[in-house]
Amino acid sequence: MEESKSMRDDRGFLGALIGDGRPLLLFMALGLVLSGGFALFLSATGHFLPHDVQFLGMTSEQLCAINECRIVHFMFHDRVSFGGVLIAVGTLYLWLAEFPLRHRQGWAWWVFLASGVLGFGSFLAYLGYGYLDTWHGIATLGLLPFFVLGLVRMFFLLRPPVTAACLLRSPMKVSWASSFGLGRACLLATAVGLIAGGATILIVGMTCVFVPQDLAYMGLNAQDLHAINPRLVPLIAHDRAGFGGGVCTYGAVMFFCVWCGNPSRSLWQALAIAGFAAFATAIGVHPLVGYTDPVHLAPAVIGAALFIAGLVLTFKPMVGEVKMPGSH
Repeated sequence: MEESKSMRDDRGFLGALIGDGRPLLLFMALGLVLSGGFALFLSATGHFLPHDVQFLGMTSEQLCAINECRIVHFMFHDRVSFGGVLIAVGTLYLWLAEFPLRHRQGWAWWVFLASGVLGFGSFLAYLGYGYLDTWHGIATLGLLPFFVLGLVRMFFLLRPPVTAACLLRSPMKVSWASSFGLGRACLLATAVGLIAGGATILIVGMTCVFVPQDLAYMGLNAQDLHAINPRLVPLIAHDRAGFGGGVCTYGAVMFFCVWCGNPSRSLWQALAIAGFAAFATAIGVHPLVGYTDPVHLAPAVIGAALFIAGLVLTFKPMVGEVKMPGSH
């Protein structure tokens, strides 16, 4: 009798923990935000992770003594940008779980699934140069069950339509020539640019690792880096591939939040917080480390300008929650 009651209580506790799947997805999203904050903290304090030190056989201080610390600064500029992107993705995931998924909207479920496959799948790109980031791997494997179980639980509660075709339909029927339509176009264009830029960084990280501006900043070529430490390039390639996968994921999530989401105060705020985290870190870190090449910075600056224009033009309809024609 007591055993039966205990089993019922356990099922009740497990049911409360899983709920409709959203608590697990919210936990996963919060984990991304905290991971991004941790990446920013480590970079701000000038430290490598213990497994980075073990892999290189050098501390950040030892590496910083070479070539005016340009190598370390270059690595931290990637890691700061990656931290900002993790916070951005986590912020939009929090919005998706708390608002569209609360109302059982199928498009939000598919955004989680598609972007999760992209984000978690990009972990495999890190292996291209032979470096397995154990901490990153453990964090990824730790969050993956929450992601999968949350999505499986939520799928059976979605309102029709539940096919991926719902991503193609937008609830908005607003003229692109209107100020709101123009602002929405700016946000969508920013997202497309992020996807393209992230894919480029990912491919570069898996192949040549550096663009000419990177080598000019460090004052070294790939052979010089190999001579300093044969494990430097694999570690940097890992950072680049991870950052590229994160940017691509952020762009995809942002695109569908704007395309499929109903205009609202909460969506505008989530977009603003995510964009600030991503663009402020990606642009702001460059003058801090002295990497101010205009060609290198141009895509991020143009993207930020488009993003700000989109936020400004959509502010009144979304934050003021003015009902747009054709929205529902």
